[in-house]
Amino acid sequence: MVQDEVIFRGHHNVLSNHKKSIEITRENDLSLNGDCIVGVGSNKGCSHLDQLLRCQLQKNNALLKMEIIVDDMSFVILGRGDLKLMASDTKDIVIRKSNFCCPRTLSISCDKAASDIPIGIVRKLRNPEARGLLRITAE
Repeated sequence: MVQDEVIFRGHHNVLSNHKKSIEITRENDLSLNGDCIVGVGSNKGCSHLDQLLRCQLQKNNALLKMEIIVDDMSFVILGRGDLKLMASDTKDIVIRKSNFCCPRTLSISCDKAASDIPIGIVRKLRNPEARGLLRITAE
């Protein structure tokens, strides 16, 4: 098992209504077009994740658990790895329900998207003072 964590913050434009993906970005601003983005100002993009974790992502049989934690609330997403996952983007981390792979993709075939995040967590992430944690575990 390999684990890493990404720290991010909320933004008043968090919508969390995208039906196919979830994104966390190192960018500080967020327009209303970014309806999959649930966190900004993160301390890591895909390329900054633990090297052993990034190696695990590139296994077709890798099982991934991603947990978004805000205060006392958490939300779990399950997905898988793929040989095509490079996780090399320096700014973004994207969790996808689809099988699309690009440098921003952390995991594919996920069971949830931004629209599945409970409204209580979304409300908290609409506060720019909110701090969130993305915990990524690969087996």
